[in-house]
Amino acid sequence: MLDILTNADAWVALLTLTFLEIILGIDNIVFISIAASKLPAHQQKTATNWGLILAMVQRIILLLGVSYLVALKEPFYTIDNSWLSIGISWQSLILFFGGIFLLYKSTSEIHDKVDIPQKEENELKNKKITSLKKALVQILIIDFIFSIDSILTAIGMTNGIGEKPQDALVLMIIAVVISILIMMIFANGIRKFINKHPSMQLLALSFLILIGFMLITEAAHLSHAVIFDQEIGAIPKGYLYFAIAFSLLVEFLNMRLKKKMELVETTED
Repeated sequence: MLDILTNADAWVALLTLTFLEIILGIDNIVFISIAASKLPAHQQKTATNWGLILAMVQRIILLLGVSYLVALKEPFYTIDNSWLSIGISWQSLILFFGGIFLLYKSTSEIHDKVDIPQKEENELKNKKITSLKKALVQILIIDFIFSIDSILTAIGMTNGIGEKPQDALVLMIIAVVISILIMMIFANGIRKFINKHPSMQLLALSFLILIGFMLITEAAHLSHAVIFDQEIGAIPKGYLYFAIAFSLLVEFLNMRLKKKMELVETTED
């Protein structure tokens, strides 16, 4: 089952996906912290850790369910006319609507973060929590909402990797477990880093636009869609990995430049 880890492409996908899972999980960490802060001090750490553990279990269960639907490749309905030919399967439907959701989610999140900051955080802060059980229930509900784009991102990054159907699922589960463990250990540090460099989160949301578009084209390709005698091809994942790596390199260079300029300004003052 772990033979997939001998594949270099699988390692690239795993590292990239783990990074995106952590960045996309920042909002989840913030909301969990807010929910836990409503509890007595001695229960806050317990609520945070158990909240993340339950979030990991919930995501793995959702991954198993969605991966089962994606595995249903046989078309159950076919359209064939003069300008469109396509075989619709559960796999293509999940990928298509998942891509549409990621496009909507990423653009709306970017809009909210740029124009309407902390609206949802303020709403959650006003909700009182009286027990650990209620806090964990609220955390699970919050995580379920955040899990959707996380799972669709995982499917988009790993679909088609490996020779066996379960190879992609193994990569997704490993990435989820690693990202949750890292968030448990470095939750406060990660949150402070993103607060100091909010452009990293905007960059991750921008990646979701690329992944959403790739899911849509992948759905059309797997459905053997032909529009006006033109067959829709799949986008090689190597292009996506290169775009993400190049964008991150530019962002880290910008961060170093900004830090250097701040140091120069401090010295001059």
